[in-house]
Amino acid sequence: MSSIFSGLPFLSRGSWEESRRVADILRKETVGGILLLVGAVAALIWANTAWSDSYHALRETTVGPSALHMDLSLGTWAADGLLAVFFFVVGVELKREFVEGSLRDLRRAAMPVTAALGGMVVPALIFVAINARGGAEALNGWAVPTATDIAFAVAILAVIGAHLPSALRTFLLTLAVVDDLLAVTVIAVFYTDDVKLLFLGAALLPLLAFGFALQRGVNAWWVLVPLAAVTWWLVHESGVHATIAGVLLGFVVPVSRMVDGKKIPVAEHIEHRIRPLSAGVAVPVFAFFAAGVTVGGLTGLADALTDPISIGVIAGLVIGKVVGIFGVSYLVARFTRAHLDDELSWVDVFGVALLGGIGFTVSLLIGDLAYGAGTPAADHIKVAVLCGSLLSALCASSVLVVRNRTYRRIVALETVDDDGDGIPDVYQKGERHA
Repeated sequence: MSSIFSGLPFLSRGSWEESRRVADILRKETVGGILLLVGAVAALIWANTAWSDSYHALRETTVGPSALHMDLSLGTWAADGLLAVFFFVVGVELKREFVEGSLRDLRRAAMPVTAALGGMVVPALIFVAINARGGAEALNGWAVPTATDIAFAVAILAVIGAHLPSALRTFLLTLAVVDDLLAVTVIAVFYTDDVKLLFLGAALLPLLAFGFALQRGVNAWWVLVPLAAVTWWLVHESGVHATIAGVLLGFVVPVSRMVDGKKIPVAEHIEHRIRPLSAGVAVPVFAFFAAGVTVGGLTGLADALTDPISIGVIAGLVIGKVVGIFGVSYLVARFTRAHLDDELSWVDVFGVALLGGIGFTVSLLIGDLAYGAGTPAADHIKVAVLCGSLLSALCASSVLVVRNRTYRRIVALETVDDDGDGIPDVYQKGERHA
């Protein structure tokens, strides 16, 4: 392993193109994160008023054609349908990262990948340790505290006014991307029962047609949307969670194609068009229908927070994520030749690791898959995810605000362009930050 990391700066700035792309993504996620928070808070308030029955009635309202088995509640449509849009963006982003982004270089990707793995394994182990006596049913939620919500995290950064330098932004985004990939794998492998291979195999036809159409330059919505919808329906009918269809559709989007000798960034164009829909509509609406749990006053809150399942989730998010991300990063650097960039310190890694404990969208989804939407255990999971995420956000804020003066200085340096060529001087050739 030391040969992979040998002489490699950990949390290096990277290239100007990559830094600009990451900043653009996080700007859009910030808006989505704020809308997510608004949706979640609105649901919580409504579900804990005298009109809570109307909220639950709305969430359980059934719409859709029964002949196609699509007569689903609005809450299910939000989880299975709208979140497929979110996971489509995840799939496109993963494809770009592996082909053109930070994950294409094994040496640069190794550190955030191992940190993300640590950030998944340790929370799961903590959850299992706390719920070991609860039996198999209690252990179903082991994956709930393993997910990081990048939109929620960057919304917190916006609220506290933290200006993360390029290296930290890239590390956080890469962590989230790998985390999403692991979450998708967990959902597909551990939360799928009775797979109907005929439907799953049939889904390959519109899926491949979708990718082929994009590769051939077809951008008409009336071609792409029906192919995507048929793929989603077939995956849904197969028994695999329908959000996996979104990831698969994202994977088949070509990163680029050549037209008359010019490189057309297909994935970038698709992502720019769909990400606002994902961050601005899909995720906030899902949050509205997923986060609304009737707590039942202080007694209900106490019951929820003393449930071992809830304790496992909170401990996994607040403690497990930090131990996993920070601990693995430190150990890898300690026993290899990887070293921190000169401008940053280990407290910065600790702050980002605390942000990793903000789990919301995927955590709530896994909670419903593990225990069944509307069950007492699933409701306790929602309370735990909210509390654990808020605790992680408060802890991260306390660390990052202290370092904000240093971050502002680094960010200011990253904008200096004395030669006026449109590229900040620190990214110019000859600067060794990658």
